[in-house]
Amino acid sequence: MLTVAGMSCQHCKSHVEKAALGVAGVIKAEVGLDRKELKLAFAGEKGNIEEVKKVVTEAGYPVA
Repeated sequence: MLTVAGMSCQHCKSHVEKAALGVAGVIKAEVGLDRKELKLAFAGEKGNIEEVKKVVTEAGYPVA
């Protein structure tokens, strides 16, 4: 689970989820706007969390 700043609406939620799902191996990305959290599920045991952080930040939402 990652904490993502700057999200305040459904558009933000969709944007972050879409960015995360674009990373190879991510099979589920779900944003909880109330807690500013991004929950992820990866195919296999090893997921590239650093790549997710990078693409979400590049989408305009800093990851804490």
